[in-house]
Amino acid sequence: MNRSDVLIIGAGPTGLVLALWLSKLGVQVRIIDKTSAPGTTSRALAVQARTLELYRQLDLSNAVVQNGHRVAAANFWVKGEPVAHMPLSRIGEGLTPYAFLEIFPQDEHERLLIDRLEAFGIKVERNTELESFMETGDGITAYLRLPDGQEETCQACYLAGCDGARSIVRKTLDTGFPGGTYQQIFYVADVQASGPTFNGELHVDLDEADFLAVFPLGGEGRARLIGTVRDERAEQAETLQFEDVSSRAIEHMKVKIEQLNWFSTYRVHHRVADHFSTGRAFLLGDAAHVHSPAGGQGMNTGIGDAINLAWKFAAVLSGGAEAKLLDTYETERIAFARKLVATTDRVFTFVTAEGRIADVLRTRLAPFVIPKMASFEASREFLFRTVSQITLNYRGMPLSTGVAGHVHGGDRLPWAHDGEGDNFESLKCLTWQVHVYGDTSDEMIAWCHEHHLPLHVFDWRPAFEAAGLGRNGFYLLRPDTYVAIADNSADPKVIERYFRDHGIRPFFGAR
Repeated sequence: MNRSDVLIIGAGPTGLVLALWLSKLGVQVRIIDKTSAPGTTSRALAVQARTLELYRQLDLSNAVVQNGHRVAAANFWVKGEPVAHMPLSRIGEGLTPYAFLEIFPQDEHERLLIDRLEAFGIKVERNTELESFMETGDGITAYLRLPDGQEETCQACYLAGCDGARSIVRKTLDTGFPGGTYQQIFYVADVQASGPTFNGELHVDLDEADFLAVFPLGGEGRARLIGTVRDERAEQAETLQFEDVSSRAIEHMKVKIEQLNWFSTYRVHHRVADHFSTGRAFLLGDAAHVHSPAGGQGMNTGIGDAINLAWKFAAVLSGGAEAKLLDTYETERIAFARKLVATTDRVFTFVTAEGRIADVLRTRLAPFVIPKMASFEASREFLFRTVSQITLNYRGMPLSTGVAGHVHGGDRLPWAHDGEGDNFESLKCLTWQVHVYGDTSDEMIAWCHEHHLPLHVFDWRPAFEAAGLGRNGFYLLRPDTYVAIADNSADPKVIERYFRDHGIRPFFGAR
Protein backbone atom coordinates (compact mmCIF):
# COMPACT_ATOMS: atom_id res chain seq x y z
CA MET A 1 0.00 0.00 0.00
CA ASN A 2 1.30 3.47 -0.97
CA ARG A 3 2.28 5.39 2.18
CA SER A 4 3.53 8.95 2.57
CA ASP A 5 4.16 11.34 5.43
CA VAL A 6 1.76 13.96 4.06
CA LEU A 7 -0.89 13.48 1.35
CA ILE A 8 -1.66 16.84 -0.31
CA ILE A 9 -4.98 17.27 -2.11
CA GLY A 10 -4.80 20.05 -4.71
CA ALA A 11 -1.90 21.40 -6.75
CA GLY A 12 -2.61 25.11 -6.84
CA PRO A 13 -0.01 27.49 -5.37
CA THR A 14 -0.92 26.54 -1.77
CA GLY A 15 -0.51 22.78 -2.31
CA LEU A 16 2.64 23.21 -4.40
CA VAL A 17 4.32 25.47 -1.82
CA LEU A 18 3.44 23.03 0.96
CA ALA A 19 4.92 20.16 -1.05
CA LEU A 20 8.06 22.20 -1.79
CA TRP A 21 8.75 23.23 1.79
CA LEU A 22 8.11 19.73 3.09
CA SER A 23 10.38 18.19 0.44
CA LYS A 24 13.12 20.65 1.35
CA LEU A 25 12.74 19.55 5.00
CA GLY A 26 13.02 15.87 4.11
CA VAL A 27 9.35 14.96 4.48
CA GLN A 28 7.89 12.37 2.09
CA VAL A 29 4.96 13.93 0.26
CA ARG A 30 2.42 12.88 -2.30
CA ILE A 31 0.43 15.54 -4.16
CA ILE A 32 -2.64 14.83 -6.30
CA ASP A 33 -4.96 17.00 -8.36
CA LYS A 34 -8.18 16.17 -10.18
CA THR A 35 -7.35 18.40 -13.16
CA SER A 36 -5.55 17.08 -16.22
CA ALA A 37 -2.99 19.89 -16.41
CA PRO A 38 -1.86 23.05 -14.61
CA GLY A 39 -3.95 26.18 -15.15
CA THR A 40 -3.31 28.23 -18.29
CA THR A 41 -4.91 31.49 -17.16
CA SER A 42 -3.47 34.28 -15.05
CA ARG A 43 -6.03 34.21 -12.14
CA ALA A 44 -4.20 35.43 -9.00
CA LEU A 45 -1.69 38.12 -9.92
CA ALA A 46 0.02 39.82 -6.99
CA VAL A 47 2.91 38.25 -5.11
CA GLN A 48 3.21 40.26 -1.90
CA ALA A 49 6.44 41.30 -0.22
CA ARG A 50 6.04 38.87 2.69
CA THR A 51 5.65 35.96 0.26
CA LEU A 52 8.82 37.05 -1.57
CA GLU A 53 10.70 37.25 1.75
CA LEU A 54 9.71 33.69 2.60
CA TYR A 55 10.45 32.52 -0.94
CA ARG A 56 14.12 33.29 -0.28
CA GLN A 57 14.20 30.06 1.74
CA LEU A 58 13.86 28.06 -1.45
CA ASP A 59 15.64 30.50 -3.75
CA LEU A 60 12.37 31.40 -5.49
CA SER A 61 12.29 35.16 -4.97
CA ASN A 62 14.70 36.15 -7.72
CA ALA A 63 12.90 33.98 -10.28
CA VAL A 64 9.54 35.61 -9.43
CA VAL A 65 10.95 39.14 -9.58
CA GLN A 66 12.88 38.51 -12.81
CA ASN A 67 9.93 36.94 -14.61
CA GLY A 68 7.19 39.12 -13.17
CA HIS A 69 6.23 42.76 -13.65
CA ARG A 70 6.90 45.51 -11.13
CA VAL A 71 3.99 47.99 -11.05
CA ALA A 72 5.31 51.54 -11.00
CA ALA A 73 2.12 53.36 -9.93
CA ALA A 74 -1.64 53.22 -9.39
CA ASN A 75 -3.96 55.65 -11.16
CA PHE A 76 -7.58 56.48 -10.32
CA TRP A 77 -10.01 57.65 -13.02
CA VAL A 78 -13.26 59.60 -12.90
CA LYS A 79 -15.37 60.62 -15.91
CA GLY A 80 -12.76 59.60 -18.42
CA GLU A 81 -9.83 61.43 -16.80
CA PRO A 82 -7.08 60.31 -14.41
CA VAL A 83 -7.59 62.24 -11.16
CA ALA A 84 -5.00 60.69 -8.84
CA HIS A 85 -1.57 59.12 -9.27
CA MET A 86 0.12 57.07 -6.54
CA PRO A 87 3.77 55.99 -7.10
CA LEU A 88 4.35 52.38 -6.05
CA SER A 89 7.86 51.61 -7.26
CA ARG A 90 9.45 52.02 -3.81
CA ILE A 91 6.34 52.33 -1.67
CA GLY A 92 7.79 50.11 1.07
CA GLU A 93 11.29 51.63 1.03
CA GLY A 94 13.32 50.53 4.05
CA LEU A 95 10.71 48.02 5.26
CA THR A 96 11.57 44.99 3.13
CA PRO A 97 13.94 43.97 0.32
CA TYR A 98 10.78 43.82 -1.85
CA ALA A 99 9.40 47.33 -1.46
CA PHE A 100 7.14 47.22 -4.53
CA LEU A 101 4.04 45.62 -6.05
CA GLU A 102 4.96 42.51 -8.02
CA ILE A 103 2.65 41.01 -10.67
CA PHE A 104 3.37 37.38 -11.54
CA PRO A 105 0.37 35.58 -13.09
CA GLN A 106 -0.72 32.39 -11.40
CA ASP A 107 -0.19 30.13 -14.41
CA GLU A 108 3.47 31.17 -14.66
CA HIS A 109 3.76 31.00 -10.87
CA GLU A 110 2.48 27.42 -10.80
CA ARG A 111 4.86 26.35 -13.57
CA LEU A 112 7.80 27.71 -11.55
CA LEU A 113 6.68 25.84 -8.42
CA ILE A 114 6.11 22.61 -10.37
CA ASP A 115 9.59 22.81 -11.92
CA ARG A 116 11.17 23.31 -8.49
CA LEU A 117 9.13 20.47 -7.01
CA GLU A 118 10.19 18.10 -9.78
CA ALA A 119 13.82 18.88 -8.90
CA PHE A 120 13.03 17.11 -5.60
CA GLY A 121 11.73 14.14 -7.57
CA ILE A 122 8.06 14.90 -6.81
CA LYS A 123 5.48 14.96 -9.61
CA VAL A 124 1.88 16.09 -9.32
CA GLU A 125 -0.40 13.08 -9.92
CA ARG A 126 -2.99 14.45 -12.37
CA ASN A 127 -6.52 13.21 -13.07
CA THR A 128 -6.46 11.75 -9.58
CA GLU A 129 -9.29 12.53 -7.19
CA LEU A 130 -9.85 12.09 -3.48
CA GLU A 131 -13.12 10.22 -2.96
CA SER A 132 -13.04 9.80 0.81
CA PHE A 133 -10.75 9.38 3.77
CA MET A 134 -10.86 8.38 7.41
CA GLU A 135 -8.55 8.66 10.36
CA THR A 136 -7.07 5.48 11.73
CA GLY A 137 -5.03 5.08 14.88
CA ASP A 138 -1.72 6.41 13.61
CA GLY A 139 -2.66 8.06 10.36
CA ILE A 140 -5.09 8.65 7.51
CA THR A 141 -6.48 6.08 5.10
CA ALA A 142 -7.54 7.73 1.83
CA TYR A 143 -9.42 6.36 -1.17
CA LEU A 144 -8.37 7.81 -4.51
CA ARG A 145 -9.87 7.57 -8.01
CA LEU A 146 -7.03 7.11 -10.49
CA PRO A 147 -6.90 8.29 -14.13
CA ASP A 148 -7.88 4.81 -15.38
CA GLY A 149 -10.97 4.77 -13.16
CA GLN A 150 -9.49 2.32 -10.66
CA GLU A 151 -9.67 2.98 -6.93
CA GLU A 152 -6.51 3.10 -4.83
CA THR A 153 -6.29 2.86 -1.07
CA CYS A 154 -3.32 4.72 0.39
CA GLN A 155 -2.08 5.83 3.79
CA ALA A 156 -0.48 8.95 5.16
CA CYS A 157 0.46 10.33 8.56
CA TYR A 158 -1.38 13.56 7.72
CA LEU A 159 -3.70 14.91 5.04
CA ALA A 160 -3.62 18.50 3.75
CA GLY A 161 -6.73 19.84 1.99
CA CYS A 162 -5.53 22.45 -0.52
CA ASP A 163 -8.45 21.69 -2.80
CA GLY A 164 -10.15 25.07 -3.09
CA ALA A 165 -13.43 26.65 -2.09
CA ARG A 166 -15.44 23.51 -2.89
CA SER A 167 -13.04 21.37 -0.84
CA ILE A 168 -13.96 17.70 -0.53
CA VAL A 169 -11.66 17.58 2.52
CA ARG A 170 -13.65 20.30 4.29
CA LYS A 171 -16.96 18.66 3.36
CA THR A 172 -15.74 15.27 4.61
CA LEU A 173 -14.73 16.86 7.92
CA ASP A 174 -18.20 18.45 8.05
CA THR A 175 -16.65 21.77 9.00
CA GLY A 176 -18.87 24.84 8.72
CA PHE A 177 -17.95 27.53 6.21
CA PRO A 178 -19.87 30.59 7.40
CA GLY A 179 -19.94 33.86 5.51
CA GLY A 180 -21.77 35.24 2.53
CA THR A 181 -21.78 35.98 -1.17
CA TYR A 182 -21.65 39.44 -2.76
CA GLN A 183 -24.51 40.22 -5.10
CA GLN A 184 -22.30 41.56 -7.88
CA ILE A 185 -21.07 39.36 -10.66
CA PHE A 186 -17.38 39.78 -11.38
CA TYR A 187 -15.69 39.25 -14.70
CA VAL A 188 -12.02 38.78 -15.47
CA ALA A 189 -10.57 39.15 -18.92
CA ASP A 190 -7.00 38.81 -20.12
CA VAL A 191 -6.63 41.04 -23.15
CA GLN A 192 -4.25 42.44 -25.70
CA ALA A 193 -5.12 46.10 -25.93
CA SER A 194 -3.84 49.65 -26.25
CA GLY A 195 -4.53 53.09 -24.84
CA PRO A 196 -3.22 55.35 -22.05
CA THR A 197 -3.97 52.73 -19.39
CA PHE A 198 -1.54 50.29 -21.03
CA ASN A 199 1.60 51.93 -19.70
CA GLY A 200 2.63 49.21 -17.24
CA GLU A 201 0.75 50.83 -14.33
CA LEU A 202 -2.42 49.92 -12.43
CA HIS A 203 -5.58 51.84 -13.33
CA VAL A 204 -8.88 51.91 -11.44
CA ASP A 205 -12.14 53.51 -12.60
CA LEU A 206 -14.18 55.10 -9.79
CA ASP A 207 -17.19 56.11 -11.90
CA GLU A 208 -20.86 55.42 -11.44
CA ALA A 209 -20.38 52.85 -14.19
CA ASP A 210 -19.44 49.26 -13.50
CA PHE A 211 -16.24 49.01 -11.48
CA LEU A 212 -13.15 48.32 -13.60
CA ALA A 213 -9.47 47.82 -12.80
CA VAL A 214 -6.69 47.34 -15.36
CA PHE A 215 -3.74 45.26 -14.09
CA PRO A 216 -0.60 45.20 -16.26
CA LEU A 217 0.86 41.85 -17.26
CA GLY A 218 4.33 41.24 -18.63
CA GLY A 219 4.66 41.95 -22.36
CA GLU A 220 3.58 44.85 -24.52
CA GLY A 221 -0.14 45.64 -24.40
CA ARG A 222 -1.10 42.70 -22.12
CA ALA A 223 -3.38 43.31 -19.16
CA ARG A 224 -5.97 41.77 -16.88
CA LEU A 225 -9.34 43.53 -16.68
CA ILE A 226 -11.36 42.95 -13.51
CA GLY A 227 -14.82 44.44 -13.44
CA THR A 228 -18.35 44.10 -12.10
CA VAL A 229 -21.57 43.33 -13.87
CA ARG A 230 -24.70 44.84 -12.37
CA ASP A 231 -28.42 45.16 -13.18
CA GLU A 232 -30.37 42.44 -14.96
CA ARG A 233 -27.23 41.07 -16.67
CA ALA A 234 -26.12 39.61 -13.34
CA GLU A 235 -29.02 37.18 -13.45
CA GLN A 236 -27.56 35.45 -16.53
CA ALA A 237 -24.00 35.17 -15.25
CA GLU A 238 -23.45 31.69 -16.66
CA THR A 239 -24.15 32.78 -20.23
CA LEU A 240 -22.46 36.18 -20.21
CA GLN A 241 -19.94 36.93 -22.93
CA PHE A 242 -17.34 39.67 -22.95
CA GLU A 243 -19.53 41.65 -25.32
CA ASP A 244 -22.23 41.71 -22.63
CA VAL A 245 -20.15 43.50 -19.98
CA SER A 246 -20.46 47.21 -19.65
CA SER A 247 -18.45 49.07 -22.26
CA ARG A 248 -18.92 52.34 -20.38
CA ALA A 249 -16.02 51.89 -17.96
CA ILE A 250 -13.82 50.49 -20.72
CA GLU A 251 -14.56 53.53 -22.89
CA HIS A 252 -14.06 55.91 -19.94
CA MET A 253 -10.52 54.55 -19.54
CA LYS A 254 -9.91 54.69 -23.30
CA VAL A 255 -9.15 50.96 -23.54
CA LYS A 256 -8.98 49.68 -27.14
CA ILE A 257 -9.42 45.90 -27.06
CA GLU A 258 -7.44 44.14 -29.82
CA GLN A 259 -7.63 40.53 -28.68
CA LEU A 260 -9.46 38.65 -25.93
CA ASN A 261 -7.32 35.80 -24.52
CA TRP A 262 -9.50 34.67 -21.64
CA PHE A 263 -12.83 35.61 -20.12
CA SER A 264 -14.67 34.30 -17.08
CA THR A 265 -17.38 35.40 -14.66
CA TYR A 266 -17.77 34.51 -11.01
CA ARG A 267 -19.37 35.52 -7.74
CA VAL A 268 -17.18 36.60 -4.86
CA HIS A 269 -17.61 34.90 -1.48
CA HIS A 270 -16.34 35.87 1.96
CA ARG A 271 -16.10 32.85 4.21
CA VAL A 272 -13.82 31.36 6.90
CA ALA A 273 -14.05 27.72 7.97
CA ASP A 274 -15.04 27.06 11.58
CA HIS A 275 -11.94 24.91 12.01
CA PHE A 276 -8.70 24.61 10.02
CA SER A 277 -7.91 21.16 11.36
CA THR A 278 -9.64 18.08 12.70
CA GLY A 279 -7.42 15.29 13.96
CA ARG A 280 -4.84 14.55 11.28
CA ALA A 281 -6.58 16.46 8.48
CA PHE A 282 -5.86 20.14 7.78
CA LEU A 283 -7.40 22.86 5.59
CA LEU A 284 -5.30 25.45 3.77
CA GLY A 285 -5.88 28.25 1.25
CA ASP A 286 -9.32 28.59 -0.34
CA ALA A 287 -10.42 25.37 1.36
CA ALA A 288 -10.14 27.27 4.65
CA HIS A 289 -10.95 30.87 3.69
CA VAL A 290 -12.22 32.79 0.67
CA HIS A 291 -12.58 36.54 0.31
CA SER A 292 -12.79 39.36 -2.19
CA PRO A 293 -9.87 40.00 -4.58
CA ALA A 294 -9.30 43.43 -2.96
CA GLY A 295 -5.60 43.91 -2.29
CA GLY A 296 -4.47 40.66 -3.92
CA GLN A 297 -4.44 38.73 -0.66
CA GLY A 298 -5.96 35.33 -1.46
CA MET A 299 -3.11 33.34 -2.99
CA ASN A 300 -0.56 34.94 -0.67
CA THR A 301 -2.58 33.98 2.39
CA GLY A 302 -2.79 30.38 1.18
CA ILE A 303 0.98 30.34 0.69
CA GLY A 304 1.34 31.69 4.24
CA ASP A 305 -0.84 28.83 5.49
CA ALA A 306 1.40 26.33 3.70
CA ILE A 307 4.67 27.68 5.11
CA ASN A 308 3.22 27.91 8.64
CA LEU A 309 2.12 24.28 8.55
CA ALA A 310 5.14 22.91 6.67
CA TRP A 311 7.73 23.52 9.36
CA LYS A 312 5.38 22.20 12.04
CA PHE A 313 4.71 18.99 10.08
CA ALA A 314 8.46 18.58 9.58
CA ALA A 315 9.21 19.11 13.27
CA VAL A 316 6.61 16.57 14.42
CA LEU A 317 7.43 13.96 11.78
CA SER A 318 11.18 14.17 12.46
CA GLY A 319 10.72 13.82 16.22
CA GLY A 320 11.67 17.46 16.70
CA ALA A 321 8.39 18.34 18.42
CA GLU A 322 5.38 16.79 20.07
CA ALA A 323 2.16 16.51 18.05
CA LYS A 324 0.58 19.35 20.05
CA LEU A 325 2.67 21.80 17.98
CA LEU A 326 0.23 21.21 15.11
CA ASP A 327 -2.60 22.69 17.19
CA THR A 328 -0.96 26.10 16.78
CA TYR A 329 -1.58 26.07 13.01
CA GLU A 330 -5.30 26.75 13.41
CA THR A 331 -4.80 29.23 16.25
CA GLU A 332 -2.35 31.33 14.22
CA ARG A 333 -3.91 31.18 10.79
CA ILE A 334 -7.63 31.37 11.57
CA ALA A 335 -7.19 34.67 13.43
CA PHE A 336 -5.45 36.18 10.41
CA ALA A 337 -8.01 34.80 7.96
CA ARG A 338 -10.89 36.38 9.92
CA LYS A 339 -9.12 39.74 10.09
CA LEU A 340 -8.33 39.58 6.38
CA VAL A 341 -11.90 38.80 5.37
CA ALA A 342 -13.16 41.74 7.44
CA THR A 343 -10.59 44.14 5.91
CA THR A 344 -11.06 43.12 2.28
CA ASP A 345 -14.82 43.16 2.81
CA ARG A 346 -14.72 46.86 3.76
CA VAL A 347 -12.59 47.80 0.74
CA PHE A 348 -14.63 45.71 -1.64
CA THR A 349 -17.92 47.12 -0.39
CA PHE A 350 -16.66 50.67 -0.96
CA VAL A 351 -15.51 50.18 -4.56
CA THR A 352 -18.56 48.18 -5.64
CA ALA A 353 -21.37 49.78 -3.64
CA GLU A 354 -24.35 51.04 -5.62
CA GLY A 355 -26.56 54.09 -5.10
CA ARG A 356 -26.24 57.88 -5.17
CA ILE A 357 -24.26 58.27 -1.93
CA ALA A 358 -21.75 55.61 -2.97
CA ASP A 359 -21.32 57.29 -6.35
CA VAL A 360 -20.70 60.68 -4.69
CA LEU A 361 -18.09 59.15 -2.35
CA ARG A 362 -16.22 57.52 -5.23
CA THR A 363 -16.45 60.27 -7.83
CA ARG A 364 -16.14 63.42 -5.67
CA LEU A 365 -14.64 62.55 -2.30
CA ALA A 366 -12.17 59.82 -3.32
CA PRO A 367 -10.46 61.92 -6.07
CA PHE A 368 -9.85 64.60 -3.44
CA VAL A 369 -8.74 62.30 -0.62
CA ILE A 370 -6.55 59.81 -2.58
CA PRO A 371 -4.02 62.42 -3.89
CA LYS A 372 -3.78 63.90 -0.38
CA MET A 373 -3.10 60.45 1.08
CA ALA A 374 -0.61 59.64 -1.68
CA SER A 375 1.37 62.80 -0.84
CA PHE A 376 2.02 61.63 2.72
CA GLU A 377 4.76 59.07 3.22
CA ALA A 378 3.03 57.78 6.37
CA SER A 379 -0.20 56.94 4.54
CA ARG A 380 1.65 55.24 1.67
CA GLU A 381 3.65 53.24 4.22
CA PHE A 382 0.46 52.25 6.07
CA LEU A 383 -1.08 51.05 2.80
CA PHE A 384 2.01 49.02 1.93
CA ARG A 385 2.31 47.48 5.39
CA THR A 386 -1.32 46.36 5.21
CA VAL A 387 -1.31 44.94 1.69
CA SER A 388 2.18 43.41 1.74
CA GLN A 389 1.36 41.21 4.79
CA ILE A 390 4.56 42.25 6.56
CA THR A 391 2.47 43.33 9.56
CA LEU A 392 0.89 39.88 9.91
CA ASN A 393 1.82 38.73 13.38
CA TYR A 394 1.07 36.05 15.95
CA ARG A 395 1.23 38.25 19.05
CA GLY A 396 -0.47 36.86 22.12
CA MET A 397 -0.56 33.33 20.72
CA PRO A 398 0.88 30.19 22.36
CA LEU A 399 4.20 30.17 20.48
CA SER A 400 4.89 33.89 21.01
CA THR A 401 6.40 35.48 24.10
CA GLY A 402 8.20 38.61 25.28
CA VAL A 403 9.18 42.00 23.88
CA ALA A 404 12.58 43.56 23.13
CA GLY A 405 12.87 47.02 21.61
CA HIS A 406 9.70 47.54 19.61
CA VAL A 407 9.56 43.89 18.57
CA HIS A 408 7.13 41.47 20.20
CA GLY A 409 7.08 37.70 20.21
CA GLY A 410 4.94 36.73 17.22
CA ASP A 411 6.14 39.58 14.99
CA ARG A 412 7.87 39.17 11.66
CA LEU A 413 11.51 40.00 12.29
CA PRO A 414 12.03 43.61 11.07
CA TRP A 415 14.36 44.04 8.14
CA ALA A 416 17.46 46.10 8.91
CA HIS A 417 20.10 46.94 6.34
CA ASP A 418 22.83 49.44 5.66
CA GLY A 419 26.15 49.56 3.85
CA GLU A 420 27.46 46.83 6.15
CA GLY A 421 24.86 44.20 5.43
CA ASP A 422 21.39 42.80 5.90
CA ASN A 423 19.97 40.85 8.85
CA PHE A 424 17.76 38.70 6.57
CA GLU A 425 20.62 36.78 4.97
CA SER A 426 20.60 34.02 7.62
CA LEU A 427 16.83 33.56 7.30
CA LYS A 428 17.32 31.50 4.15
CA CYS A 429 17.94 28.51 6.45
CA LEU A 430 14.78 26.60 7.41
CA THR A 431 15.82 26.17 11.03
CA TRP A 432 15.34 27.68 14.45
CA GLN A 433 17.98 30.35 15.05
CA VAL A 434 18.90 33.12 17.48
CA HIS A 435 19.66 36.74 16.58
CA VAL A 436 21.50 39.12 18.89
CA TYR A 437 22.00 42.77 18.00
CA GLY A 438 24.93 44.01 20.10
CA ASP A 439 26.60 41.80 22.72
CA THR A 440 25.62 38.49 24.29
CA SER A 441 26.83 36.27 27.12
CA ASP A 442 29.37 33.46 27.00
CA GLU A 443 26.59 31.25 28.41
CA MET A 444 24.35 31.99 25.42
CA ILE A 445 27.19 31.23 22.97
CA ALA A 446 28.04 27.95 24.72
CA TRP A 447 24.41 26.82 25.04
CA CYS A 448 23.59 27.48 21.38
CA HIS A 449 26.74 25.66 20.29
CA GLU A 450 25.95 22.68 22.51
CA HIS A 451 22.37 22.43 21.21
CA HIS A 452 23.26 23.02 17.52
CA LEU A 453 21.14 26.16 17.49
CA PRO A 454 22.53 28.71 14.99
CA LEU A 455 23.47 31.96 16.74
CA HIS A 456 23.97 35.19 14.75
CA VAL A 457 25.52 38.09 16.67
CA PHE A 458 25.47 41.45 14.85
CA ASP A 459 27.61 44.37 15.97
CA TRP A 460 25.24 47.12 17.07
CA ARG A 461 24.54 49.66 14.33
CA PRO A 462 22.11 52.59 13.94
CA ALA A 463 20.14 50.59 11.32
CA PHE A 464 19.07 48.12 14.00
CA GLU A 465 17.78 50.87 16.27
CA ALA A 466 15.91 52.42 13.33
CA ALA A 467 14.23 49.05 12.65
CA GLY A 468 13.02 48.87 16.26
CA LEU A 469 15.34 46.05 17.33
CA GLY A 470 16.49 45.90 20.96
CA ARG A 471 20.18 46.09 21.92
CA ASN A 472 21.97 43.20 23.68
CA GLY A 473 18.84 41.08 24.10
CA PHE A 474 18.00 38.16 21.84
CA TYR A 475 15.36 36.99 19.40
CA LEU A 476 14.58 33.29 18.98
CA LEU A 477 13.33 32.87 15.41
CA ARG A 478 11.08 30.09 14.17
CA PRO A 479 11.85 28.28 10.91
CA ASP A 480 9.27 30.54 9.20
CA THR A 481 11.27 33.58 10.43
CA TYR A 482 8.65 34.87 12.89
CA VAL A 483 9.86 35.80 16.37
CA ALA A 484 9.17 33.11 18.98
CA ILE A 485 10.90 34.89 21.89
CA ALA A 486 11.86 38.55 22.20
CA ASP A 487 13.89 39.01 25.38
CA ASN A 488 16.13 41.72 26.82
CA SER A 489 18.39 39.25 28.64
CA ALA A 490 21.27 37.09 27.43
CA ASP A 491 20.06 34.07 29.42
CA PRO A 492 19.84 30.79 27.45
CA LYS A 493 17.62 29.31 30.17
CA VAL A 494 14.77 31.39 28.71
CA ILE A 495 15.15 29.46 25.44
CA GLU A 496 15.57 26.14 27.23
CA ARG A 497 12.37 26.71 29.18
CA TYR A 498 10.47 27.73 26.02
CA PHE A 499 11.42 24.56 24.14
CA ARG A 500 10.62 22.39 27.14
CA ASP A 501 7.21 23.98 27.70
CA HIS A 502 6.25 23.59 24.05
CA GLY A 503 7.64 20.10 23.57
CA ILE A 504 10.12 21.21 20.90
CA ARG A 505 13.67 19.99 20.35
CA PRO A 506 15.95 22.96 19.69
CA PHE A 507 17.24 21.86 16.35
CA PHE A 508 15.86 19.95 13.44
CA GLY A 509 16.86 19.94 9.82
CA ALA A 510 16.48 17.80 6.73
CA ARG A 511 16.45 14.13 7.55
